[in-house]
Amino acid sequence: MTPRILIVLTSHDRLGDTGEKTGFWLEELAAPYYVFQDAGAELTLASPKGGQPPLDPKSDAEESQTEATRRFQQDAEAKARLAATQRLADVKADDYDAIFYPGGHGPLWDLVDDADSVRLIEAFWAQGKPVSAVCHAPIVLLNAKDEHGKPLVEGRAVTGFTNGEEDAVGLTEIVPQLVEDALIAKGGRYTKADDFAPYTRQDGNLITGQNPPSSEPVARCLMDALKG
Repeated sequence: MTPRILIVLTSHDRLGDTGEKTGFWLEELAAPYYVFQDAGAELTLASPKGGQPPLDPKSDAEESQTEATRRFQQDAEAKARLAATQRLADVKADDYDAIFYPGGHGPLWDLVDDADSVRLIEAFWAQGKPVSAVCHAPIVLLNAKDEHGKPLVEGRAVTGFTNGEEDAVGLTEIVPQLVEDALIAKGGRYTKADDFAPYTRQDGNLITGQNPPSSEPVARCLMDALKG
C-alpha cells in the first residue's frame, strides 16, 4: 500500500521587525521530499494560507545548496506542487499516514499556534500515525496535546534547533522564542548533538531532527516508522 505523507510548510515571510524575509528552509523540504518520493510515497503539500509558501532566501543561496536542493530546483513537477499547496484548513488527517514539518524560521511565527496545525497533529497522534518535524519546526508541537490531554512533548524524547545554533546565525534576539528552551519548558526530554551536526530523536511515533543536515535522516526514520 502506498504511504501518503502530508508535508506542512509555513506561510510566514517576515523575520520579526528586521525588514528581512524568512519562510521555509529549502533543504528541509527538498531532502525529505526525495526520500519520501523515491520510496514510493504519495505526497501532499499544505500551508496555512495555501498557494506558494515563502522560501527563506538564505536557504536558496549558493552556500546552502545540496544535491537535493539542486534536484528540487530543476524539478518542474515539484515546483508546481509547491506553488499550489493546499490550505491547511481543508486537510484531514484521515487521508494520510504521516505528517511532516520542514523548518525555517517561519513556523516560529505562524505554525506554532495555528489552530488547524494543532488539530492535525493531535489527530495524527490519536490515530497512531507518525508526527515528524525538523530544525525550527518542532516548535509546532508546543501547543498540541496527547491522548491524556498533556502537552505532546511532555516526557518524550525530542530535539530541534539549538540555542547555540540560533546564536550562530545571529537571530537569538529576533525570534519570538528559542526552540530548545520552548521544548524543555513544555516538559520535552530534549537532547542535542554538536551544533549543525545531524541528529535525530524518535520516541514512538514522534520523530524530530535538530537542524538542516538532519532533514534526510529524519525523513528516513519516518519512512522506517511507516514500514512498522
